[in-house]
Amino acid sequence: MRKLLNELSSDCASAYHINSDIKIDNITVPENLIRKSKLQLPTISENELFRYFTNLSRKNYALSTVFYPLGSCTMKYNPLVNEYIAKLEKFTMLHPLQDLITVQGSLEIMYNLEEILCKISGMDAFSLQQAAGAHGEITGLLIIAKYFASIKQKRTKIIIPDSAHGTNSASATYAGFEVISLKSEKNGNISLQKLKNILNSEVAAVMLTVPNTLGIFEKKILEIAELIHENGSLLYYDGANLNAILGVAKPGDMGFDIMHINLHKTFSTPHGGGGPGSGPVGVKKFLEPFLPIPRIIKIKKHEFCFNYFKPNSIGKVKAFFGNFPVILKAYVYIRSLGKEGLKNVSKYAVLNANYLLAKLKHKIKVSCEDKCMHEFVLAPKVILKNGVKTIDIAKRLLDYGYYAPTIYFPTIVEEAIMIEPTETESKQTLDEFSETLLKIIDEIECNPEKVKNSPFNTEVKRLNEVVAARKPILKW
Repeated sequence: MRKLLNELSSDCASAYHINSDIKIDNITVPENLIRKSKLQLPTISENELFRYFTNLSRKNYALSTVFYPLGSCTMKYNPLVNEYIAKLEKFTMLHPLQDLITVQGSLEIMYNLEEILCKISGMDAFSLQQAAGAHGEITGLLIIAKYFASIKQKRTKIIIPDSAHGTNSASATYAGFEVISLKSEKNGNISLQKLKNILNSEVAAVMLTVPNTLGIFEKKILEIAELIHENGSLLYYDGANLNAILGVAKPGDMGFDIMHINLHKTFSTPHGGGGPGSGPVGVKKFLEPFLPIPRIIKIKKHEFCFNYFKPNSIGKVKAFFGNFPVILKAYVYIRSLGKEGLKNVSKYAVLNANYLLAKLKHKIKVSCEDKCMHEFVLAPKVILKNGVKTIDIAKRLLDYGYYAPTIYFPTIVEEAIMIEPTETESKQTLDEFSETLLKIIDEIECNPEKVKNSPFNTEVKRLNEVVAARKPILKW
């Protein structure tokens, strides 16, 4: 191969007219694969090329250019230092099959991150293998299944509130459980009596998101945990909304036995469109034997290795050891902010959400209480007139340069608009966004056709979203 590269670099022209097979390090290149004419490359100046890619990038929505109020997704600003560290050659050039003696630094980072996540969450042990939040859910549910099998109990059902993330039910079904839906109260919380009525000896676990997708904190979480444990069931924490309580409250202290963390959301990795992600799973001590292998163990100071001998483990859930770049970014983010910085993350996230809610609630109905945690859900059905729907509001926002919030979720709120500003947005940004949203509400009244036919300013106009979802075009 080196010979071929030398030939091409020394005299490209001669390579255009080779008519016989070439041997490269004892490998013969067939005649029909050898180019016999010059490459027809377009002629373009560097200036034109630079402008082309710059303008192309402007057509993308990104946190570097626009506010992302995507409810339940925590699309916060991601400090560039995280990216810088993750791109260091000493990390990017590692291979997971290297001799362990050559990757001690990376093992130490992963070991340290597991310990830090334990302190943040109140759990006793963590696995970093999982590639996403939903992957973490499946891992957790497999652990729950194996735990009950180990104590000779047959429990086949999982209770999930109707305010939960859709992946909860999907993961429980995938793991072989039957899902029992629990209807939320009008204030968004769980009724202890309703929960008590459906708890029985077949229930393995209850999956909760605290705060839930309505942005409401379960005020009776300690009583809920006690009720579930009295039934012999486990309590699972969906960590998608951890950004709301970071550094202030710990799921482990609330009575949760097992959880996953959306590392890419709370701990700052650019994500969306299916990745990149990481969903570490944390457990209380009695569930630690069931965590995926291998486990990272500390032999002595600055010396680490993998432990594959865990006879009760559910086994591997991902090739190699996890999404290492996301793990790195989370580690840098946490170490950069420190204990008080992490606490401020949740404080400002909650403050920003409540500020935005206060700007909007006088004009648009809110699904639940007057105050929220890190996100809130608008219920605009009452003000939707002349055939205008929530999706039209979302499309109209695109004309004003905003990425639309999450819509039609949670499904328990009709025409829902779910907004999460995160802690990294300024008051000016929140003011401008709320003014724009209120302007669109006025347009619904005076010019509904404009709203229904939007967007007008985007490169691509309104798509048939059902067809796009079912029959995506994955190439030009």
